[in-house]
Amino acid sequence: MKKLYLLTAVAAATLLAACGGGVDRGELRSAPTAAATLSSSAITAGATSSGLIGISGPAKCDVRVVPLDYHTVGVRGEMSNSTGVMLVPSGSAAGCSGPFPLLAYSRGTEVLKTRTLANPTDGETQLLAAVYAAQGYAVVATDYLGFAGSQYSFHPYLHADSQATTIVDSIRAARSAASSLGVSLSGKVMVSGYSQGGHASMAAHRAIERDHAGEINLVGGAHLAGPYNLSGSFKLADAIAGYQFFVPFLVTAWQKIYGDIYSNVNQAFKAPYASTIENLLPNPTLTYTTLVTTGALPGANGETPNQARDALFQPAFITDVRTNDNNTLYLAAKKNDLLGWSPRGATLLCSGSGDPTVPFALHQAVMKADFDARGVRTVTSVDVDPQIRLAFGAPPSDPAGFAQYYSRYHGTFAPPMCAAAARQFFDAVK
Repeated sequence: MKKLYLLTAVAAATLLAACGGGVDRGELRSAPTAAATLSSSAITAGATSSGLIGISGPAKCDVRVVPLDYHTVGVRGEMSNSTGVMLVPSGSAAGCSGPFPLLAYSRGTEVLKTRTLANPTDGETQLLAAVYAAQGYAVVATDYLGFAGSQYSFHPYLHADSQATTIVDSIRAARSAASSLGVSLSGKVMVSGYSQGGHASMAAHRAIERDHAGEINLVGGAHLAGPYNLSGSFKLADAIAGYQFFVPFLVTAWQKIYGDIYSNVNQAFKAPYASTIENLLPNPTLTYTTLVTTGALPGANGETPNQARDALFQPAFITDVRTNDNNTLYLAAKKNDLLGWSPRGATLLCSGSGDPTVPFALHQAVMKADFDARGVRTVTSVDVDPQIRLAFGAPPSDPAGFAQYYSRYHGTFAPPMCAAAARQFFDAVK
């Protein structure tokens, strides 16, 4: 009977593990191994050629690129996984052998499902390497649920709670990887992210202070160009730049999460997009450019954001979300707003006041006013528009030049400026 009991216990444990019962959040699914090492000279050369060197400074450390695959949970607490990367400083220079502060970073919106930040040639990975890891920060950056090696069935775009858990679990995974690799961490943790990542990093900041303060010593959060006031964005009369990518992504993701955004896809979307939109984003092969050039989304004919919106969505659907405070999309947005909480630790908000994609007045200014109204005195707000104009000039007066300038504002001009502000902020608390 003893043998039978032992076998039964082993079988039960195996079954629990298969169902997720024997797995811890943040546990690594495979042993961490460096896929590449970026030399300090190569990082400096890359930063120089890209124009980033004035922000990053010359690299002090080499950087090991360590892919991560870790357990996390989905929107209903079900076990799944996410992939990502840990960037580990190395070398003999001062500050390159640890102990390192750990920065948990969240990337901006991506439409290509296969993209991973474990790719050492990825532009955002190279920025993280130059600005942070080569300066003595260990960095962990998640690919999110539903991207790259994640087996989750969809990406819960701009869903605050699942973004937060994915980031918290990436911190746990990084600590486990550091232990396996013999890397010394200081115990100080920071969170940051840009655009979608700004929303995600703030959601993680809130969750860590509320639920994990005894586990994670969070010393600062720098939230960059994030859409914190999502419900307010649905009241705008005019569409934001990039509307044809971001809003359908959000609407279809929230339909999968909440199930009540629309009763039928044709209630929300127009033909021909309604037939493919629910499984379009993220896409296994199409990029921002090819989504438009193939006709999967509008924009190939130079449509304005309003024209792209009107081509995609049924007018009654748009009108109702703008005017009806009981609209299910508006109520879902309220659930994912980040207004109404009070950070205890040092917090930085950064974006540019000319941003046409995540408008400063709608998101950062409203977020800062919300903090101020509740007497929060730990938050600094930075507008990098003056630096953008100094570096890239004022927007041209001709319509074509004006449109081109603002098409690059959110994705090209503002990110390095806010990265510089974040690095200065983190250097003071690390």
